Amino acid sequence: MADIIELLPDSIANQIAAGEVIQRPSSAVKELLENAVDADATEIKLIIADAGKSLVSVIDNGKGMSETDARMAFERHATSKIKKIDDLFSIKTMGFRGEALASIAAVAQVELKTKKHDDELGTFIEVENSQVVKQEPCAAANGTTISMKNLFFNVPARRNFLKSNAAEMKHIVDEFIRVAMAFPEIFFSLTSNGQQVFYLEAGNIKQRVIQILGNNYNTKLVTVKEQTDYMNIYGFVGKPEAAKKTRGDQYFFVNNRFIKSAYLNHAVNTAFENMIAKDSFPSYVLFIDLDPSQIDINVHPTKQEIKFEDEKIIYAFVQAAVKHALAQFSIAPSLDFTLNADIQQLDAVAKPFTTEKREAASSSNLYKTFTGKYQAHKIEPNEKSELSHWKDFFTKKENKAEQTIEQKPISPEIPTLHSLSKFNNTYIQLHNTYIIVANTTGFMLVHQQHAHERVLYEKFTEQSHSTHPATQKSLFPITLELAISDAVLLEELLPEIMALGYQIENFGNNTFIIQGTPADVIQGNEKHSIELLLEQFKHFSSDIKFSKREKLVRCMSRQHAIKAGNPLLQKEMQTLIENLFQCTTPNVTPSGNPTYLEFKEDYLDRMFGKI
Repeated sequence: MADIIELLPDSIANQIAAGEVIQRPSSAVKELLENAVDADATEIKLIIADAGKSLVSVIDNGKGMSETDARMAFERHATSKIKKIDDLFSIKTMGFRGEALASIAAVAQVELKTKKHDDELGTFIEVENSQVVKQEPCAAANGTTISMKNLFFNVPARRNFLKSNAAEMKHIVDEFIRVAMAFPEIFFSLTSNGQQVFYLEAGNIKQRVIQILGNNYNTKLVTVKEQTDYMNIYGFVGKPEAAKKTRGDQYFFVNNRFIKSAYLNHAVNTAFENMIAKDSFPSYVLFIDLDPSQIDINVHPTKQEIKFEDEKIIYAFVQAAVKHALAQFSIAPSLDFTLNADIQQLDAVAKPFTTEKREAASSSNLYKTFTGKYQAHKIEPNEKSELSHWKDFFTKKENKAEQTIEQKPISPEIPTLHSLSKFNNTYIQLHNTYIIVANTTGFMLVHQQHAHERVLYEKFTEQSHSTHPATQKSLFPITLELAISDAVLLEELLPEIMALGYQIENFGNNTFIIQGTPADVIQGNEKHSIELLLEQFKHFSSDIKFSKREKLVRCMSRQHAIKAGNPLLQKEMQTLIENLFQCTTPNVTPSGNPTYLEFKEDYLDRMFGKI
């Protein structure tokens, strides 16, 4: 039998390796920007065409490369960062993978122009399909310019998997922000299709944060700064009023490398406990510096997830640093231990504590209870006390009338609108959240927010498939100015948002004009509605693969539903109930939560022991 195992040709092996490193244009952006930072550049320019599919070019004024280094940079496993295995655990630079340029050259056409500061001439290299097509001396500015053209030109299947230009551009902006945020001392710019998207002057961390996240953060940032022998934490957290209903602007950097960490995110959230609503999320840009030997950054291909040697210490430091910052700026509640002058005049304070008083106090039951070991919970028996027979509550024999009432699940038989008994159109609202509705077989307990969410979901779904969605024109057009990353996202979502009934125009410079809103949306807060819609969309559960339109419909129905806690008039309750039972699926929200619970008459009878 012939042998069947063969070594892969280099061209195929390179393309497979490239698939691990370069998944989309933003992957190349990350690698090239990090290489420019490591080259000690003070100016880095990113130029994009066709969302990176046609061109990704990074220009830096760093130290450049010699002719030999320029050629070697395209070899697999080539790096200047690692000499021995121990170096893997003490890396302080950004790009060190050793396969970035080789991977890019395997799936794109690459041109490199580089020159060291002391050299008269630079080097030009052109690579295609991992093969050097041209190498020659050239006139060049100090530093390196590397251009990646026609990504996946030789792997059409991979190119077909790329998303729309707007979606790919959003990924590029995300990677650009993560690198630019970490190095505020470097000038960064981003130009897309000839239009300038970012122009970030070199400055301090606060200036860079405001440049990227927007001027509205100028007065909403609290400084975090703690230094210890083990680690340093510095950066900013947003004041409680800057908290968002979704995970908004949250950035963690470890040794200047952006990371994702649900564990550390939890540490920040707990520091904000009782200062923001439970369904809100704080904003933060936090940097952690510690010995590279204390972390392992090789647990994820993109280096966005890292492993700490002692993550509990890191958690405690982060939580304490944020709490301290909030307390320092008089945001967190603090205890005042100074004694009020009026209190000092009271008899209990002013008069001496005599021997007789001390003996009387120490002989009391209360004193014994709190000074006896393990006795803080003790309750002295007292014939007159109502607690003397507390055990009887648990020892009485159970009978049908005393059995625990179990919640009855939603009946699979969905009531119809005709089965509702309106009792002169009277509805009872409970805790401004639930509506009690009588029907012919008992009653239903309707959750007003869940019910309205279902109603809006079906309306918005129907509207999104209409050729002429119902729109109410704004009396005065509203100007909406967004952070750059949000502007890129809104541009991507405009077709779907317009299909829902919004009329929005791109006015340039990250500004949009809102001309109209869907007919079912209450006017008056259009700017906030769009901002919240973008936030919710960004953090929609990625576990479920919904279309963009479906995600938007779900976000909008959740956003505009009547909230729990809102009092309703009789007419409003009646309209909501009637609309709910005209829905195709009235018993659950789009996410699967029940909109009502039904209590049937025979079930009620059993509860009260009548059967």
